[in-house]
Amino acid sequence: MTELDVVCRRAAGGDRGDRGDWTCDITVDVEGGSTTRHAVTVAAGDLARLDPGAGDPHLLVDRSFRFLLERESNASILRSFDLMEIARYFPEFEATMRKTTS
Repeated sequence: MTELDVVCRRAAGGDRGDRGDWTCDITVDVEGGSTTRHAVTVAAGDLARLDPGAGDPHLLVDRSFRFLLERESNASILRSFDLMEIARYFPEFEATMRKTTS
């Protein structure tokens, strides 16, 4: 079983209401495997597009990591990246995220 711990906070200088960007720290603990830590930035516009109405990106980032873990090991996931980098490697990412929030 894989456990995810996602903690999100407004990025520095992001004290602009709900328009600010986010930084999320993710710990992935794979039973019988390794534990990895990742830092992901989420732009406010990406959050609004992929998870309309969400107050923070916690659930979006959780779903995004589960999406990644279906396709690669936690050790293969970049340690630090912008959320939309996932779409660069997996073109179906954005459509999949929008579908899961509908």
